[in-house]
Amino acid sequence: MMKHIVKRRGHDEPYDEKKLYASIFSACQVVREPVGSAELIAQKVVDNINNWLTPKHTITSNDIRREAVKHLRTYNPDAAYMYLHHRVVW
Repeated sequence: MMKHIVKRRGHDEPYDEKKLYASIFSACQVVREPVGSAELIAQKVVDNINNWLTPKHTITSNDIRREAVKHLRTYNPDAAYMYLHHRVVW
């Protein structure tokens, strides 16, 4: 079953774990996490989010962001901060 998320402006779109991976990887790179480590961290966080997602209830992009930050914080708190606040900082 295809998972959909509700975006900030109210429309929904299919969940794309590649977009999530890329944004987490980018946040790691901004705080100078080595490439190999950033790849591993991004994959671990994506795996956690995939396990957390269920097709039974509505998920927003903000829900995914908050859950991703919770997991990312355990690996790199600075990257978690950048990921959470990227619209303000970047």
